[in-house]
Amino acid sequence: MRNFVRKTMLRLRKDERGVTLVEYGIAIALAVSLGTGALLSLGGEIGGAMNAAGAQMPGDSTYTAPVVE
Repeated sequence: MRNFVRKTMLRLRKDERGVTLVEYGIAIALAVSLGTGALLSLGGEIGGAMNAAGAQMPGDSTYTAPVVE
């Protein structure tokens, strides 16, 4: 029984198939968090710029983009 456990532990130690999946998971989580942070920090500035650009256009527009703070 001890020999079986030892062989199984050695086999699992050498098996790297799941490592790539974990690395991709970490990379995706990092990309999502960075993208979310960028959108939240730039959201107010982009909304203000869009409102300013809309105010310069001719016409009767009453829509104002929401400001994210």
